[in-house]
Amino acid sequence: MISLILSLIVLFVGFAVYGHVVEKIFGPDDRQTPAIAINDGVDCVPMKQWKAFLVQLLNIAGTGPIFGALMGACFGPVVFLWIVFGSILGGAVHDYMSGMISCRHKGASIAELSGDFLGNAAKWIMRVFSIVLLTLTGTVFVNSPAALIARLTPAALNEQFWIVAILLYYVLATLLPIDKLIGKLYPVFGVILIVMALSVLGGLFFGGYTIPEITLKNLHPTGLSVWPFMFVTVACGAISGFHATQSPMIAKCITSEKQGRTVFFGAMIAESVIALIWAAAGVAFYGATDILNEAISTLGQSGAVYEISNTMLGVVGGALAVVGVVLCPITSGDTAFRSARLILAEMTRLDQKKIINRLVITLPLLGVGAVLTQLDFNVLWRYFSWSNQTLAMISLWVATAYLMKEGRRFASLVTAAPAAFMSAVSLTYILMANEGFGLSSAFAYPAGALFAASLFALYCALNRRTTRQTTA
Repeated sequence: MISLILSLIVLFVGFAVYGHVVEKIFGPDDRQTPAIAINDGVDCVPMKQWKAFLVQLLNIAGTGPIFGALMGACFGPVVFLWIVFGSILGGAVHDYMSGMISCRHKGASIAELSGDFLGNAAKWIMRVFSIVLLTLTGTVFVNSPAALIARLTPAALNEQFWIVAILLYYVLATLLPIDKLIGKLYPVFGVILIVMALSVLGGLFFGGYTIPEITLKNLHPTGLSVWPFMFVTVACGAISGFHATQSPMIAKCITSEKQGRTVFFGAMIAESVIALIWAAAGVAFYGATDILNEAISTLGQSGAVYEISNTMLGVVGGALAVVGVVLCPITSGDTAFRSARLILAEMTRLDQKKIINRLVITLPLLGVGAVLTQLDFNVLWRYFSWSNQTLAMISLWVATAYLMKEGRRFASLVTAAPAAFMSAVSLTYILMANEGFGLSSAFAYPAGALFAASLFALYCALNRRTTRQTTA
């Protein structure tokens, strides 16, 4: 139990201390934000800070910090370290920079920002990569809540019924102005999400459960290596490139740059708290990683969540927890498709004030998502997870290029260091994973390390050259 308490404390201290450092490096000021300067009534709409925070939290806190944390808990308590330090040093920095740089560029997507700071080729790569990731994300966040709702409803209302119902909701959420549906529902959903997390935390403390203390030992029952698999399995709870597609959406809604630390950095820390609670619940409830892994294999992720919630909290508390788990993915899936619409609108230059233009993009996009829902969830999840971390890698390099361009050459280390780390994670994983090249660790480990070292060396060389040009 001490390990969980200390982990929670470190997360809150990280927000207060390191969040302030990152904010100071970026340097928010009093310039007009897109919500004020553009205010198109559809996507650029002013929101109060508390509402923007809750919308951002619901956007990013999909199934990832719950399902991913449970699967990550199969590695043992070592997952706590990744959730805590991955979030503070990587994920929260990633989300803050993605949101704030977008805010300074009229709410531009991460794809457009990649073009501005890494070149036109990077822009097109990121456009394709972002749309693929967002479509996968939206699809994953249709399947998982549909499966869980189907467990709680009559047999006639099966998983396929709920898939159709959720997709119809996504049409509305993608098309309507952000303040009409998302802006009204998300604050309520946000409160439910927070109460759910606190309920599970209370169940851990008062239910007599034992949480193992942190150890670096790999306890995965199938022998899956911590590096790089744990760092991809737990994406949304530590660092996720998906968030770089969501932060620009709220960058269009904040009314002051000085709200950024609470809205972007703070929402990521809050999501990590959720992930930490569910990772702890997984290892504590099942008692051993082999039993947890067996539960996930036989019941599925949604089944394991239902069993933990219902047993730990009773019928009422369990229902509340399950509702929170259902809302998490739905409120990320809808904004995933909305973000994809915005990126496609940037590419096609279609004015999004006209609803017909929104329909032209939205309906085919959701049609593709509907087809993908028929694929195996576990396969979708693996590709989603790797895409997540690869996008995070690129987003951090974009933030690094931005800081260097702004003259913050030495301070840019706060993004360059996690960017290099995620570069090693991303390449090593795709080289080793079965859905990748299936190569041995003897090749993948040094290849990933060399890739990361090469990119970091290039960063250092560019930094030195920029310094010489400035002082000349």
